[in-house]
Amino acid sequence: MATVVIMPRQGQSVESCVITAFNKKVGDTVEKGEVLFSYETDKSSFDETAPESGKILAIFREEGDDVPCLENVLVIGNDGEDFSAFIPKDEADAEPAKEEAPAAVAETPAAVTEAPVADAIATSGIGSISPRARLLAEKTHADLLKAVPTGPNGRIIERDVQKLVDMGLTVSPAARDGYTTAVEGSGISGRVTLGDLNAPAAAATEAVAVPAPVAAYEDVKLPNIRKVIAKSMHASLSNMAQLTLNTSFDATKLLALRASLKNGAEKLGLANITLNDMILFAVSRVILNHKDLNAHYLDDTMRYFNNVNLGIAVDTDRGLMVPTVFAAEKLSLNQLSKAAKSVITDAQSGNINPDLLKGASFTITNLGSLGIESFTPVINPPQTGILGVDNITKKIKEVNGQDVTYPAMGLSLTFDHRALDGAPAAKFLKDLCNALENFDLLLTK
Repeated sequence: MATVVIMPRQGQSVESCVITAFNKKVGDTVEKGEVLFSYETDKSSFDETAPESGKILAIFREEGDDVPCLENVLVIGNDGEDFSAFIPKDEADAEPAKEEAPAAVAETPAAVTEAPVADAIATSGIGSISPRARLLAEKTHADLLKAVPTGPNGRIIERDVQKLVDMGLTVSPAARDGYTTAVEGSGISGRVTLGDLNAPAAAATEAVAVPAPVAAYEDVKLPNIRKVIAKSMHASLSNMAQLTLNTSFDATKLLALRASLKNGAEKLGLANITLNDMILFAVSRVILNHKDLNAHYLDDTMRYFNNVNLGIAVDTDRGLMVPTVFAAEKLSLNQLSKAAKSVITDAQSGNINPDLLKGASFTITNLGSLGIESFTPVINPPQTGILGVDNITKKIKEVNGQDVTYPAMGLSLTFDHRALDGAPAAKFLKDLCNALENFDLLLTK
């Protein structure tokens, strides 16, 4: 029995997903668990695997299509199996029109012989072409003879035509019309075929070696996640009154405790607790006393959270993601470390549930490992603050009348001045620095 593969629903808030790539085509044999296609939401990307072994009987969508969740994408089964029940309604309605096309051509043979080469290409020379690709080719005069189809079933899609344009592979209308007179067609009724058009081109290439055109630039369409990041960051800077405070603390005790935990982690069955985990832990405890920062600013309303839902900024191949660890103040240091690593790994692999990419009440972003000494993190609206973690530098302070060098870790707090003033924000930083300098005591609370 044929098996239909639908577009999954990744999270309750996701209504549709964009297909980014098909790994298989119609006729391919697949094994259970093999990746069939990749797709993305506005926040993450995923791979869909085969639920059963079999052969790809039909693919109903193309790369780049925005497909509603739970809608049929393709069918797996055995040769000869009926899959008509799985054909989406819009595809089924289009079938009669396709069947009538040959009859229309037969009625007007004279018109066919005089048709422009572009029409011949679209119907016989290169196979099928999507409507968007055809429209772009007409506008840009792209040379479809040189197109390399990347769509399902060898179909030319929009990006194939755009690549021709970027490479400068275009043909003037006059030259295109000249194909019909310069080339004697070998097809039915003297119709020009792909082989006829390629033959003179090959001869010309042998006579004069023309260097391949080199594109001056490359246009790459932005993925959905980049668009969402751009929109969110622009809205943040445009609509908020953001101010950043910078400070540092003595990380001597924190580094010593981190070294101790690292050495004894295996014996005690602990996770690999990092400095970032320790900062997450300290923030989850300290921010409870600073409710204006553990909040959302909603125009004329402040939403104060009873739990600390920590957002963790994560750099991924697809762009910035901010997964959330909910109710972080209820977790031990070891539990928080495991929870943070879990959402970070899922975000980087592209398998995170979109529901975990929202709901944060406060965000932490760490650029210290990249050598950044101070920066201005941008708030993720409607949150009222974000903490930037900087690198560790050597500083000097006076102890008992003597100058002493110590490791200083920098912190950069950006806050929304509409929600709170500078003094409350500075008090949060002061309390956080005190907690981090006495982290061993914080663990006893």
